[in-house]
This record gives sequence, structure tokens and C-alpha cells, in this order.
Amino acid sequence: MEGAENAAETLPAEPADRVRAVLERIVNELELDADVVVSESDGEISAEVEGEEVGLLIGRHGQTLDAVQLLCYQIAYRGHSDRKRVTVDAAGYRVRQGEELRRRADLAAEDAIRDGRAIELEPMGSNERRVVHEHLRERPEVETYSEGDEPHRCVVVAPLVTD
Repeated sequence: MEGAENAAETLPAEPADRVRAVLERIVNELELDADVVVSESDGEISAEVEGEEVGLLIGRHGQTLDAVQLLCYQIAYRGHSDRKRVTVDAAGYRVRQGEELRRRADLAAEDAIRDGRAIELEPMGSNERRVVHEHLRERPEVETYSEGDEPHRCVVVAPLVTD
């Protein structure tokens, strides 16, 4: 594991710089024609891989992107106690996915209100479930909760019963 030890020694000290270094290495190893842009706010490190042919980095249903994001998080905060969310996107995939999730969440809320019953969305990852919960939090006529076990955990949108 000498290569891994050398890689750890050459990592930048700051988490955002680590995220950039990891993503640049992945882009290079996958031979993608893409640029890495990293920004940091009080609560999040956000990274975008911008390029034309980044489908390999996204993977089927974003699974590769989710794995890369987890890897970036783990490497960024190795040896650090203060942590914040790390989000990795490629070619706006997460933005488009978020818009679609919010659209489906709105449709489920309308169905739940109209039919007076709970609507179960398809199984999704924790990042996707968070988008749905946060989006519907502003709707006082419905509640959301997750149920089931990974990888089949899903969001349920239910009408709130008022007295």
C-alpha cells in the first residue's frame, strides 16, 4: 500500500482543496475532457465537474456520482473533526435530477391531498429523499417520512389529518 501512503501524504490540508485534488485525479484517470470547479460556503463544499462527455462519471441513475461524492467526503475530512456536507455534480445532473424530484414530489402531494391517502414514491438514495423532504416541508397540508430498508427505502407523502 505504499502508493496509498504516498497519496495521503500529498493531499492538501484543507478539505475543499482535497475535494478538488480527488476529483481532478478521477477526471484525469478516466481521461475525461472536463474541468473541476469547487466552491465552499459555511455549510457545504460544492464541486462541479464541467464537460461534455461526463456520463461515465455520473453512472447509471447517478450511482457512480454518489460513490465519488462519498469518497470525496471521506477523504476531505479524514483527520478533521469539523465537517460539512460535500456535494459533487457533473454537467448539472444533480440540478436536473432535483427539478424532476421536486416535480414528482408535487404530483405525489396533489394525489395524497385529492385521494386522502398516503402516496409512496419509488425507492431512492438518501440525497434524493432529502430533496423531497425539504421541498415538501413548506406544504402544510402534507407530511413526509421515509420507510423501508436500504436500498429500497422510499419517501411516503401523506395528507395531514386536521381536526
